[in-house]
Amino acid sequence: MKTEVATPELKQSQRATTHAWEKFVECGRADEEMAQTVRSEILESWARCTDSGISALAIATPEKVDKEDVFVLRRKNRSLCQAAHAAFLRLAPHLADSGAILILTDQTGTIIDATGDPQTLDAGLEIQLEIGGVWNEDVIGTNGIGTALRTGKPTYVHASEHFCQGIQSWTCAGVPVFDPLDRSIIGVVDLSGPPDIFQPHNVALVVAAAREIEIALAEQQREERTKLLEAYIDLPKTHDSDEAIVLLNGSGRIVFSRNTEKASDQSQNNLPIGRQLLNFNPNMTDGELAAALPANLTAKAIDILKSGGKVQGAALILPDNSAPLTRSKPKGITIKPRVGVQEDEITILGECPKMLEALEFARRAALANATVLVQGETGVGKELFARLIHSHHTKKNAPYVAVNCAAISGELIGGELFGHVAGAFTGALREGKAGKFEQANDGVLCLDEVGDMPPELQTYLLRTLEQRAVYRIGCDRRRPINVQLIAMTNRNLRQDIEAGRFRRDLFYRIGTIVIDVPPLRERGRDIDILIDHFNLMLSEKFSRAPLRFDLDASKAFREYSWPGNVRELRNTVERLCLLHSGDTVTLADLPSEISQPESNVFLSGDVQPRTNTNLDLNGVESIAIQRTIDREHGNLTKAAAQLGISRPTLYRKIRQYGLDRGK
Repeated sequence: MKTEVATPELKQSQRATTHAWEKFVECGRADEEMAQTVRSEILESWARCTDSGISALAIATPEKVDKEDVFVLRRKNRSLCQAAHAAFLRLAPHLADSGAILILTDQTGTIIDATGDPQTLDAGLEIQLEIGGVWNEDVIGTNGIGTALRTGKPTYVHASEHFCQGIQSWTCAGVPVFDPLDRSIIGVVDLSGPPDIFQPHNVALVVAAAREIEIALAEQQREERTKLLEAYIDLPKTHDSDEAIVLLNGSGRIVFSRNTEKASDQSQNNLPIGRQLLNFNPNMTDGELAAALPANLTAKAIDILKSGGKVQGAALILPDNSAPLTRSKPKGITIKPRVGVQEDEITILGECPKMLEALEFARRAALANATVLVQGETGVGKELFARLIHSHHTKKNAPYVAVNCAAISGELIGGELFGHVAGAFTGALREGKAGKFEQANDGVLCLDEVGDMPPELQTYLLRTLEQRAVYRIGCDRRRPINVQLIAMTNRNLRQDIEAGRFRRDLFYRIGTIVIDVPPLRERGRDIDILIDHFNLMLSEKFSRAPLRFDLDASKAFREYSWPGNVRELRNTVERLCLLHSGDTVTLADLPSEISQPESNVFLSGDVQPRTNTNLDLNGVESIAIQRTIDREHGNLTKAAAQLGISRPTLYRKIRQYGLDRGK
């Protein structure tokens, strides 16, 4: 690309320029005489400086960022710095004794790299022409860096052409560096030094350096785009070739798109190559990515793209405008009711990678008849995975026995699990009783909240699992058992091990296969799928037309953190199906914690309120419990029912977290 560069008049009198500058500063505007002496681009810059209130008597740039901020800027502009490295390395030897220095700035005019003549680098310290110095035109007036940023054109500013008097003993030539993706200005390359280094070809030299950097940037972006496309092609889940897709790089910018004109809620003009859709973080989940998208952009699926084991970006699969307005029924896993048990059919829905991985682990565990540890926050549906494993049991009509370890007192849980003989302890049945292990023989035993089991019984459980036999309390007779154990917990058992609350050897014994059930906030599009599922199911149950959620309500559902997870989502939809009289749900119809999440204070008393940011698993659980107690106005029976836990468990959680009972 050929760049038009203004050529200075070599015979121009600096005295005349200085006189014009003095007159301009005094009058605050240009006249015809000045227009004959000073270049138009310089006069225009002087006028901008006057309008901005820049002091013509300034002796240096008044702004400079510290070393830590420079480090942040370099990291943010990592691609620019890498692309400039070769050019700076090549030119540095030629500048060593030339009196000139070569400078690289970011898009704000802040210097992030500099090389060249050591004496000139030292002299630059006096005016903060150094790494960290800010040379935007709005800060230090007319100069090669700031004016090139402002005009988007190669610019030289010589001596008294500078607006601020303190930098008129310098000459500089700045050239913008353009992003090859969208041609936006991302920085400036500048050659600066004392006035005697001025040559007409200085600008051409800097133009060549800027173009070299742009070529290196283009090559970087080409390689990045290739890696993202390869990662997309290698995804285990295939997508149709006619789907609308957008690939985002590691900074959240669009580097590739296909069929976006087919997308239902955005046009191709709104998704140009180079547009930054979000601030991408490699640790973001697909759910967090969905929440970070612009309000008018919906992705029906999001795939995290990795290359070489590192997250490189993401693929957005956009909804098709030719598809019907209602979503197709997603594929799910259906679990039939157990024989002889009055219970509903269970459907497990989910398309996010973490959920699919958890489901696959559950299938493998069932086939291997292995001991399983299911971990996850309150309300994620851990019990569904236990039922799923049981449904794949090799024995038809295998027993399924569930025990909530936190709902039984420490004195009685041993007898419940292992059984007892007559008179084994106070309260024991006269004729004795078989424990849950014996009842689950040749089937599945599900121990919920296993982390709440008393330490003395953990030893008993470990021995039972190792010997594959049970001894009833008060009896030394060995009773062989064949039980597949599924342990569930919402606690961090590794932390409990370090605190001495849980046996390390038991943890490894029950965790042959560990299934981590993801929280709802990390499941992306699964939120929409579950809303549709519960909406249709509950509307049919209550004999009403299915609800319709407007755009604002749908957006609020996606952006809410769901501390109560799937259980909270189901309860919310059920409440709307029961109480909402219309067909369309708006933002105003949603509970305040969803429509106005920033206004919630979940804890009371002397405890500091906790927001949804950086909460650990216990923190999320405490918020969900406190919110439910508040919603039920202190009725702990109803609160326990809403949470799907027993009242003893709720009491224990209240004491554990120091919650307000609302009475």
